[in-house]
Amino acid sequence: MKKLLIGVLLVNLLAACASQKPKEAVVEAKPAPVAETPRAVEAVPVPAPAPMVAVDPLNDPNSILAKRSTYYPFDVYVVQDADKPIVQAHAQYMSEHANRKVRLEGNCDERGSTEYNLGLGQRRADGVKKMLQVGGVKDGQIETVSYGEEKPRLTCHEEKCWKENRRTDLNYR
Repeated sequence: MKKLLIGVLLVNLLAACASQKPKEAVVEAKPAPVAETPRAVEAVPVPAPAPMVAVDPLNDPNSILAKRSTYYPFDVYVVQDADKPIVQAHAQYMSEHANRKVRLEGNCDERGSTEYNLGLGQRRADGVKKMLQVGGVKDGQIETVSYGEEKPRLTCHEEKCWKENRRTDLNYR
């Protein structure tokens, strides 16, 4: 029995050595995908971005600073409530731009004597000056002058023209 057992073992051993090992699965390598050659694309001109230009609010028609006149009723030199926001906006602008200067030109309609109108025009310019100073504008930035009735905006002799001529103009220099 021993011999039989050794014989079976030897046969199995020989059989094990003679058998082929199982083959590993072979994975075929696929060629790498070839990139498509780009088609010729028609060049489309791209506009250059517009240069950033700072818009001066004094020249922007949508800005309150584009309004440069305050108007008055007959024989009045106090800035009217309707015009106070204009003067306040100019005060803020000038206090932020200390290098800017303004000349305030007081004007009157043709009624009244030359001397009276010169004085009234000066009081109108001085009233706007005072509001600008309260808003932080330095005295050296402001000049006042009165033209009285000498520089009318309109020359007819009726109320619609007189209303336009009773004013203080803010002229930046």
